[in-house]
Amino acid sequence: MNLFTKLKEMKILLIDDDEWIRDSLSLFFESEGCHITALETAEEGMEELKNHIYDIIIVDYKLPGMDGLEFLKLVKASHPQAMTILTTAYGTKDIFLAARSIGIKDFIDKPFTTQTIEESLTRLMEVRE
Repeated sequence: MNLFTKLKEMKILLIDDDEWIRDSLSLFFESEGCHITALETAEEGMEELKNHIYDIIIVDYKLPGMDGLEFLKLVKASHPQAMTILTTAYGTKDIFLAARSIGIKDFIDKPFTTQTIEESLTRLMEVRE
């Protein structure tokens, strides 16, 4: 079974304040038949998670308002089953250590490609299985 066959059975939540990234990844996943919801802020993400369960959550570190790390800390407490990925253009050792301490398994440095996203999701799927 390939990655996208598995992903078609899952719901993906993307949170990034960069409209280009939201639009590009939405088009990419939708073209593969995957369900994705793309939002601009962590606060919007928290509202979305009150009513929906997501299998995969991809969130940018640097967001207006609540940052991605704080968001994922809350998500891990309320949705521990979700596979989570932190993206950042500001990756430092402290950020990665903080993310690891709350259970974030994978990181993606910006800028990234769709191949980078696929590789990250493949790693997460292998760990889950």
